[in-house]
Amino acid sequence: MTEAASTIRPRLAATGLVIALVAGAGGYGIARWTSHPSDAPSAAQGADAGRKPLYWYDPMVPQEHYNNPDALSSMGMKTIPKYADEGGGDAPGVRIDPATSQTLGLRTVAVRRGELASSLTATGTIDFNQRDVAIVQARAGGFVQRVYARAPGDLIGAGAPLAELLVPEWGGAQTEFLAVRHAGNAALTQAARQRLMLLGMSPGTIAAVERTGRPHNVVTISTPTGGVIKTLDVRAGMTMTAGQTLAEINGLGTVWLNAAVPEAIAGPLKPGQSVQATLAAFPGETLSGRVSAILPTTQVDSRTLTVRIELPNRGRGLRPGMFATVSFGGSTQPALLVPSEALIRTGKRTLVMLALDKGRYRPAEVQTGRESGDDTEILAGLSQGEKIVASGQFLIDSEASLSGVEARPIGAATPTAAAKPAATGALYETVGKIEQITATSVTLSHEPVPAIGWPAMTMTFQLPDPKIARGLKTGDRVRFGFDQPSAGPTIRRMAKAAGQ
Repeated sequence: MTEAASTIRPRLAATGLVIALVAGAGGYGIARWTSHPSDAPSAAQGADAGRKPLYWYDPMVPQEHYNNPDALSSMGMKTIPKYADEGGGDAPGVRIDPATSQTLGLRTVAVRRGELASSLTATGTIDFNQRDVAIVQARAGGFVQRVYARAPGDLIGAGAPLAELLVPEWGGAQTEFLAVRHAGNAALTQAARQRLMLLGMSPGTIAAVERTGRPHNVVTISTPTGGVIKTLDVRAGMTMTAGQTLAEINGLGTVWLNAAVPEAIAGPLKPGQSVQATLAAFPGETLSGRVSAILPTTQVDSRTLTVRIELPNRGRGLRPGMFATVSFGGSTQPALLVPSEALIRTGKRTLVMLALDKGRYRPAEVQTGRESGDDTEILAGLSQGEKIVASGQFLIDSEASLSGVEARPIGAATPTAAAKPAATGALYETVGKIEQITATSVTLSHEPVPAIGWPAMTMTFQLPDPKIARGLKTGDRVRFGFDQPSAGPTIRRMAKAAGQ
């Protein structure tokens, strides 16, 4: 090893040590700024005068607590005080200076009660309306003399000819009818006409025989309705038997739109529900229809239900096989709402960041419901009027995790003063199913009541007046309002829920 190399190595080692110390001091400074954003230590000490610290800690290792302000952490850093209004003790949460909150772009909103429209989007394909099918059959046995230029898939109108059929049996019966008619016996003439009808002749064919005075044993088979030819089984020279199918015609006045809806979200859908559909073939055009049926079987491979929608087909522009996007509309229902962007989804639970007084923030666990637009329904964990952070909450959540702040559990949410009915007589409302009903009580399995922190459960309510439940029975789904007097939860109004 040369003398120059042996001199350079100690210098490199010393330089690396200096860089590590500078980086550690920089990280420590960032942590101190997050917890105590003031750049003036003397000013911070003056502001903290008279406040009793809970303990001293190093922000880089927040799990270590010390009772001595002169203590050094395991990393050799000087500790800083932790106060009650910054987290722990009787006031859990993290405290952020208002100036820092503005710098971070924190935005708070109030939990509100509003109307949430049920919305669901799915994809589907156009199919034939299987209820609009006509079968063309031969009414009598004979021979096909002529066929018209038709093929499966052709669009035809009502009354379009398909083939001409020679029916030898009709010739003798028509000759007999003409002879009886010429004799002038009205009773025999009527009996002969009846026989022609029983042989399968149409009133038009019988009228033509009477008008011309000669037999018509060649009949033209035509379509009873317009649409598309799905099958065509007639060729020139064929022998036909009575009742044999010549063709199958599917009408195109209306079509089916079969939408595949995941079974997990198909519960709210009902027959008769309004639907909006857009097709790639007609950009910018929206079609309106209604759910005609929800098929009883589930697709095993995709775990979807088939929702059948009937659409009008004006101009016959909708063709089977076309792809469509379906939006299911529905009635709005009251719900406790927060902006969807305010939610922190961890995979195991969903959190929001509560904005408390004196610049404190604390995570709270919530149970979410439906989503519509930019709003999400809160089933439990929040009360109306509470303030949450809608922007910048992830930064506070990181600091709360470092500080060891526990999230408020769902059952700890308290109703706001505006939600308490004791003084105002206000009612709590939710939706449930009647499990049992008597003259003085009703047992309901109901959805959560977020305003008072109730989860979904089955319980018995007092029924002060039997008229409230008039017309209702076990199994009905109802929307009801109740209050909580000293006698216990009491129903004040109840009616069938929308869609019942």
